[in-house]
Amino acid sequence: MDTHLKDGAAPVPGDYKSDVKPIWCPGCGDYSVLAGITRAMAAMGLERHNTAVVSGIGCSSRIPAYTSVYGFHGVHGRALAVASGLKLARPDLTVLVFGGDGDGFSIGGNHFLHACRRNVDLTYIVMDNQVYGMTKGQASPTTEADWCESKLTPEGPGVNPIQPVALALSCGANFVARGYSGDPNEVARLIVEGVRHPGFAVIHVLSPCVTFRPEQRSWKGAVHPYGREPTDDPAQAMRAVLEDDGFGLGIFLAGNRRPFHPAVAATAGIAEIEEGFAV
Repeated sequence: MDTHLKDGAAPVPGDYKSDVKPIWCPGCGDYSVLAGITRAMAAMGLERHNTAVVSGIGCSSRIPAYTSVYGFHGVHGRALAVASGLKLARPDLTVLVFGGDGDGFSIGGNHFLHACRRNVDLTYIVMDNQVYGMTKGQASPTTEADWCESKLTPEGPGVNPIQPVALALSCGANFVARGYSGDPNEVARLIVEGVRHPGFAVIHVLSPCVTFRPEQRSWKGAVHPYGREPTDDPAQAMRAVLEDDGFGLGIFLAGNRRPFHPAVAATAGIAEIEEGFAV
């Protein structure tokens, strides 16, 4: 597939969609998040041959197949490790990472912590529906302690859920925001801001799973603007987040940490490499 945009033509969201038809459940919030993603790519005029999207495993991690840029569909929980290596090896690329609450905060939780503190110039969009949708409705790391609809946890998980925004702030992410799939234009705006802000950006997107969590339809009436200007002070952002009800939408932190750029040694030639292994 040609990854170059037509010469002289202003990019449109359709330029960044592949021919693969999304196969999410009817009503899944990820359809709207995908719309926000392609709108963001068009707004930034990204060159498809210089853009890469990386994902792990899960409903939301199917997104690389639905875009027309370069993509890597990795293994469960390892998307950030792959994306970090790609960005450090090819700093000229725009690298976006996609995943869900299970992929990002359970099996991928350790990678998430270190990606935040390492601060590589990546943008991580996490679609949170507080359930494992692809494996038929188990509780996830962000599921409420008293959610009793899963046969595996008929009395609820019994443990407090992870708070993704607070976790990202505490671990050192340089840009932290929250969006809602019901407003793809706002999701697009947050993605644009995250990509343009140096360092590791986390965009937490509330994306309902109406198949296994039909009560999440009420999120439409629960979400509201965050109501404060973004700060560059993580402590101030954390205090505000701890007062938030989990449905505030907007940018919490736009920090000023320098992105991680390790020194890169000169690449050796084949003969020099072979000489190093000679016995």
